[in-house]
Formats: sequence, C-alpha cells, structure tokens
Amino acid sequence: MSLALRRAPRMRVAEFLEMIRHRPDEERWELLDGEAVLMAPQDERHQLIVSNLLAALRPLVAKFGCRALPGLGLRNDFVDDDAPIPDVIVRCGPLLPDGYARDPLVVAEVLSPSTLNNDRGRKAAFYQGLQTLRASLIVYADEARVERWSRGNGPDATMRILGRNDVIPLPDLGGEIPVAALYDGIPL
Repeated sequence: MSLALRRAPRMRVAEFLEMIRHRPDEERWELLDGEAVLMAPQDERHQLIVSNLLAALRPLVAKFGCRALPGLGLRNDFVDDDAPIPDVIVRCGPLLPDGYARDPLVVAEVLSPSTLNNDRGRKAAFYQGLQTLRASLIVYADEARVERWSRGNGPDATMRILGRNDVIPLPDLGGEIPVAALYDGIPL
C-alpha cells in the first residue's frame, strides 16, 4: 500500500500580507514558493557584512538619487506566491508606500548556514525574474568571496566569483566596491 503526502496549498501574496499584518513587528516573515517562512535573527558577523556593504554602496547610489537599504521585501506583479526579503536592496524612485519594492537595481544576500539553500535557490530564481534587476550579489560570511550575477540588456545573466583582492563591478551604479571592504573588521 502506498501513501500520498498531502501538501498544503500555496499561499498567495495577499493571504501572506494579511497573515503578517497581525504578527509582532519583531518577527520577520518572507513568502517563498507559497510558503510563509519565519526568518531567524542574523548573527553579528552577518550584520557587520550587511553594514559594510551598505556603507560601500551609499556613495555610489547617492550620485543617482537612489538608496541602499536593508530589510525591504520584494514583489513581482507576475509572481503571486513569492515575497522574499534580501539583506540589501538598491532602488531609486519615490519612497515606497509599504515595505515591498518592485524595482530593485541590485540585491544582495549574505549567506549563512541556515539560509544557504533558500538564498542560492528559491530566492535567486525569483530575483532573476525581476525586470529592473541589474546585479545580484551572494556574499559569503565565512570567507572573503562574492558571487556577482549580472544582466546586460538581455535576459541572460552571467556569474563571476570574486575574492578578497578583487573589486565588485557595478557599472549601472557607475563604480565598484572592493570585496575586502565588505569584511572590514571581521576576522576570517
């Protein structure tokens, strides 16, 4: 005799937003492939890398009147079962009426053991579907390594692995960031 496993139906963004509206502010939830996922607090190493990345991005984005921000969610009007929260988003335009951007130029994820599969899998696939996205960064927390995914004018993305002595080219922001700057003050 065989048994079929019953899977819960995929949650839609509207249901997800209704669910989290009643949750405490200190809880951070994201929607991945129709599944509501509670995010664990990041450790100090993770937060330092995010802080260093934001500090390195701010002078680049300021030239264009854009912002580098942590903790904003992402939405895609063509995908109704995902609303991830990357560690860093670069976006331009007017301030958002809610906590969800639809127009990031750059997103970045700092890898941790508990988020590795989602950051490199489900979330990365969602990011590639965003029409405005020019670059996606995967930043390793335990070694000086960054994976830079970039898209030119076409749909295809290219990936480049960068080490401590490299720079992260961000031509759409008119500059670059030294990989070493992301790990300033962090023992590796």
